[in-house]
Amino acid sequence: MEHTALLQRYRRDRRKLLEFLLSSGLIKEPRTPSGPTNSLSNIDFDTLSADYILLCLKSGGVIDVTEATKKYLDESAYPVTSHSHTRNSYFLVSDPDLAGSPPRRVPPPITVRQTTNVAQSSSQMESSGVQNATTFGDDCGPTYKVATNTPIRRSQNSEIPPLGLPSLSTGLSDDDLRESAYELLLASIFFSGVGSYSVDDRKKEKSSKFLSSLKSKRDKVLSQSQSLGRPSELMDTVRVQMQISEAMDACIRRNLMQLAARQMHGQIDLPHVSLGLLNGIFKSDFRNEKSYMQWKNRQANILEEFLCFPASVQKTDHLTIRSHAAKIRHEKEWDTIMSPSERVAVLASIRQVAVNLSSLPGRFDIQGETLYWTTGYHLNIRLYQKLLFAVFDVLDEGQLIEEADEFLSLIKLTWSTLGITQKMHNALYAWVLFQQFVETDEGLLLENAVIELQKVQTAEEADRKEEQYMNSLVCSRQYDGQELELNLVQAISVSISIWCDSALQDYHLHFSQKPSCFRTMMALLSAVGILTSDDCDEIKLTKFSSSNDNVSRKLKYYITSSTNAACGRVASKVDLESRVQRMHPLAMLAKELKLIAERDFNVFWPVLHQWCPESLMMSVVLLHQFYGERLRPFLKRLSSLSEDVRAVLPAAEMLDHYLTRLHTTALDANRLLLSSSQVLDHYQIGEVSAPLILDWVISQHAHILEWTGRAFDIEDWEPLSFHQRQAASIVEVFRIIEETVDQFFGFNLPMDITHLQALLSVIFHSLDAYLLKMLNQLVDKNHLYPSAPPLTRYTETVISVIKKRLLECAPLDDDVNYKLNELTIPKLCIRLNTLQYIQKQIGMLEDGIRKSWALVKPSHNPRWTKDEPLEETSLLTCSEAIDALFATTFSIIKDTATGAINKICAFTGARVVFWDLRDRFLFHLYRGDVASSRLESYLPHVDTVLDLICGLIDDSLRDLVVLSIFRALLEAYVWVLLDGGPSRAFSDSDVSVMEDDFNMLKDFFIAGGEGLPRSLVEQEAKFSQQILGLFSLRTETVIKMLMNASEHISVGLDSNKHAHMLEDAHTLVRVLCHKKDREASKFLKRQYQLPMSSEYDDTPDRDSTLRSPLISDLLKRSYSTNWTNKGHSSFKSIKKKLQEATSEIRNVAR
Repeated sequence: MEHTALLQRYRRDRRKLLEFLLSSGLIKEPRTPSGPTNSLSNIDFDTLSADYILLCLKSGGVIDVTEATKKYLDESAYPVTSHSHTRNSYFLVSDPDLAGSPPRRVPPPITVRQTTNVAQSSSQMESSGVQNATTFGDDCGPTYKVATNTPIRRSQNSEIPPLGLPSLSTGLSDDDLRESAYELLLASIFFSGVGSYSVDDRKKEKSSKFLSSLKSKRDKVLSQSQSLGRPSELMDTVRVQMQISEAMDACIRRNLMQLAARQMHGQIDLPHVSLGLLNGIFKSDFRNEKSYMQWKNRQANILEEFLCFPASVQKTDHLTIRSHAAKIRHEKEWDTIMSPSERVAVLASIRQVAVNLSSLPGRFDIQGETLYWTTGYHLNIRLYQKLLFAVFDVLDEGQLIEEADEFLSLIKLTWSTLGITQKMHNALYAWVLFQQFVETDEGLLLENAVIELQKVQTAEEADRKEEQYMNSLVCSRQYDGQELELNLVQAISVSISIWCDSALQDYHLHFSQKPSCFRTMMALLSAVGILTSDDCDEIKLTKFSSSNDNVSRKLKYYITSSTNAACGRVASKVDLESRVQRMHPLAMLAKELKLIAERDFNVFWPVLHQWCPESLMMSVVLLHQFYGERLRPFLKRLSSLSEDVRAVLPAAEMLDHYLTRLHTTALDANRLLLSSSQVLDHYQIGEVSAPLILDWVISQHAHILEWTGRAFDIEDWEPLSFHQRQAASIVEVFRIIEETVDQFFGFNLPMDITHLQALLSVIFHSLDAYLLKMLNQLVDKNHLYPSAPPLTRYTETVISVIKKRLLECAPLDDDVNYKLNELTIPKLCIRLNTLQYIQKQIGMLEDGIRKSWALVKPSHNPRWTKDEPLEETSLLTCSEAIDALFATTFSIIKDTATGAINKICAFTGARVVFWDLRDRFLFHLYRGDVASSRLESYLPHVDTVLDLICGLIDDSLRDLVVLSIFRALLEAYVWVLLDGGPSRAFSDSDVSVMEDDFNMLKDFFIAGGEGLPRSLVEQEAKFSQQILGLFSLRTETVIKMLMNASEHISVGLDSNKHAHMLEDAHTLVRVLCHKKDREASKFLKRQYQLPMSSEYDDTPDRDSTLRSPLISDLLKRSYSTNWTNKGHSSFKSIKKKLQEATSEIRNVAR
């Protein structure tokens, strides 16, 4: 029966809607098989396609009834479904087995829901009590589950606790009440004289928002230009809002105006309105018989409801009214069997009873009071609610119409008929606004409801008569097993309080999406009060007060209930979502609980703390305990940093940290004293994770060293790209290191300095191993220097003699020779770029680690809490210890890299000059004749090498490498001057040319200010220039200097001081050996018996890779000679002869 009634209601509403659309003036003409027609009475609306009608309305065309019927039959061949938010579809038929393919689950029983613009019918209010109610909810608001299995829906209007008004005995439906309310409003307007304009003057009606959305812009402008004033526009809007068709409205207006013209005095009441309409409206005024029968039955029910049940009605009158009402309802008897005179007689008989009742005085002697105020208040209040519901826009049910204030002023005309006072109006308007808020979830409606309730609370005290009258409007209901007898205002407050009580038991669910509504809801509950019971179990509404124990206890119950419900909801949700997202449930649960805590802090606590200061602390403790119960079994099973552990521990730590911060905030804000149940039992994530992190770092150590060695071994020392000139291996090494660092800090777990030390140790050993491997690939640059020729004296002879070959030493071993072949200039440049890249990256890495470490939450180290003596390093503060750790680790790496750069730069310079340019520079400069082998002919070769290097080397290293080449050239130049061999002898005229060459060399590297700084060049060339200056001295002066220096000859002499080198006997002997001077030759022959230079064949050997056997002090002074054992013993004899010669000269001088 219930399903059949719902289906009939659906079809009835559909017919009314289609009739309303076709009568709106938007259709040019309807066409039937017999041709165009202006009458709608012959059209069967049940067989028209609604989609086809709407399409014709939008296009402004002609409706073909035959086509509409065909479309309807085609659509009905398939099951119609409605899609819900829960992704379930239900066929709109009573029996799901006959609906084609079934839905995924059996549809729940269908419950009758009131429409937005109507209040609950009497039958609904009586049957839907709140006894045995338990709360459930979805993501939009609370619902109630009564005795039957009511499905959870977004709209909860049907589950709002009813007012408990007496039931309607005649079964008037919501539509009946709405239409009767409209008729009463029109009657009140006409009898008051406000609406005394003619119906015929209303050519066009002002469209509502629903109609205007279907019209074109041109039609809207035309409609507005044809309106006949504000009263007409307002009534047109009211008609559309109350869903009254234009044809029915015109018929009602015509009869009510006639009734008002006949009765210009007296107070109007609904029975007289119904009688007047029954007397003036006939079956011919309706388009179809069904509409007429529904209207006629409604009028009969209204008469019976008002006239049969008052206690003052005589039994005979009671029977008469029932009999007459039955005749009116009877289809054939009233319209066919009875004659017009008989119908008039029946209506006259009913009118007499109505006149007798309306003439009786009211119970409370209030001005304008009628008997119907108290005998029919249950119907009066329902009718007034229907009028109030008309203020909500039919297109946007959460918004008030623009004419709301005018309409509310207009319906005051019905107050005297319905027995409404200002206080009752405010309470009922608040009740209607509240119901609409529950239906639409529009926060503005709730704010307006609060305002209206506050008006009720602050209204002036009513006089005794009005107070007695309002108390007589009894609403009965059951709550918590007790029968409550309440007046209307109390019933409204209790119903709102019950609904708020249910909503607040899970306020996390109902107000998370619209947090602003929560504050308004608490203001609403503050206005109506909380239902509490005293020691005598008497139920009453208690106003909000932080000092009231009952209120405080209730609020704490709300906090506990809502928090537990929210926790249970997310716990059930993460079980499924964690499998979909492949995330550990505990990690996802921690994030969800943190969101709940954030909403508690940002949304709910600012509102609740004024009545319950410990609200935030309570929710925090509950959330912490809820997660801790599920986390601790997981912690007991941990053995390594698995993927699940890495997901759960940071999430748990984050939640623990955030809840602790909120707990502290709540304590500080309210200065609360902690009880044992309010203390947080922390999860101790730091203690659990500390050994796991150390184990992970240790395992990464071997892994990174392995990858570092593998990357270095396959390195070919080619640039990574044109812009990235470092080796690919170092990029790979830093990538591995950075990934390790990111993983380390990505744990988001508490750590102490031990973990940082382990991480830095891994970085240090990785980079140190890389640098050591690079340095091990180098060879000693002494292998690059050529052999030093024997000391000879210059002689000029024309006699040809058999010349001796210079002493040759053993060649380099294969390993050294292989390394030298691999250490080409381009590869040396890439190594230098790589070292420079290390220095840059190590600084960035240090800064990044420092910043990341500053964000790490420190871990509690149990070793620091013991009474054991602290180690020396523990005496430092944490900050100082960290700074020292960083300085030690990264400074060593930077120093090692800097030392490697200097070493490779020195090797590069020696390689360029003493190896690559050996034949062009070292063996040919000034050989034989200075003028024919000057320096300028060899500088282009140097320039070519410098261009190659500058194209490969990093800009920051360019000057350093160029300086090393300049130093090597200076070293080679000194080698030519002092160890040039028998073929090099310099006269005084040659010295000036050589000085020009030397200045040319310096200018070459200064390069007009674009090369090395002039001051640096001059400083580096100072020693070489001083050596060259010795050749410009007179021979006697050099000999005298040699005699003075002979006393200091020693193999172990410190040769790193330039001042001593200039006066050193080693240097002076070589100057005399290469001086093209007869006196110097005689001196060397007489004192040291040195052979003549012409006795040796000094032709250079291109493949000579001999180790220099002489003058180790020059090597120490950065120019190339090295002693072999034989060369060293030979020089000892020379030293001895020098000492003997010096003694003889001094003895002669004495």
